[in-house]
Amino acid sequence: MSAPGQATTEPDGRDRGHRWHELLGLLGDRGRLSVTEAAEALGVSDATIRRDFAALAEQQLATRTHGGVVATGVAYDLPTRYRAGGAAAEHKERIAAAAAAMLEPGSVVGFNGGTTTTATARRLAARPDLHRDGDAPAITVVTNALNIATEMVLRPHVRTVTLGGIARPRSYELVGPLAGLVLDELWLDTLVLGVDGFDAIGGATCRHEGEAGIDAHMVRRARRVLVVTTSDKLGRRTFARICPAAAVHTVITDSAAPPEVVDDLVSAGVTVRQV
Repeated sequence: MSAPGQATTEPDGRDRGHRWHELLGLLGDRGRLSVTEAAEALGVSDATIRRDFAALAEQQLATRTHGGVVATGVAYDLPTRYRAGGAAAEHKERIAAAAAAMLEPGSVVGFNGGTTTTATARRLAARPDLHRDGDAPAITVVTNALNIATEMVLRPHVRTVTLGGIARPRSYELVGPLAGLVLDELWLDTLVLGVDGFDAIGGATCRHEGEAGIDAHMVRRARRVLVVTTSDKLGRRTFARICPAAAVHTVITDSAAPPEVVDDLVSAGVTVRQV
């Protein structure tokens, strides 16, 4: 059995997390999938797809039908920002698995929007050690991302808290003063922060000033900040600053991160974990 959140490879040779990401993207496009359609699209066996469908249904990420699955709710009718494929998806799944394994049962975890934070939230919710009997939640998730909240609320072992505010259609994130008012009353043990850019001098940045404002507020309410990002975003700066590098405790990224960028971040006091 694999460790919580760890990706495994099926006999077909494809990473399970990568396949699931592609399957959920196809479900978002089509609404339903047959075993044959999915196997042809992913280039794997029918047996592998049946196992994947069973696992997705067990985690309430899809509903089984005769010979296939249908999408659960509207969680996968996502903007382009939440779709990825190829090597990028594999990197994000490894980063998500590593980040989810660092989150403690019973803690309060914040998530902003993005593909890697969404993948981390899924990995967290799927951890076997959090599935327990009784009404008390095993972990609390606080998010301004509507898609993450929609998925987490289906899990009885997760208490889901969503922030108020104005929903941005391009990112499904809630922004504005209402979200800030809710955050003022909360404390986060850990914030899992997705970014569009991160470097030692500019810190964490994103492309929209409204999202940056709420993300910055979440940083201020968190005891620990984990940045989850693929290496192509390291050493980059985008439009709006979220926080300085010193406010981030750990960056989790892939093994392709440029050594000089990693050295700069470490010199700035940031722990860099490459997976």
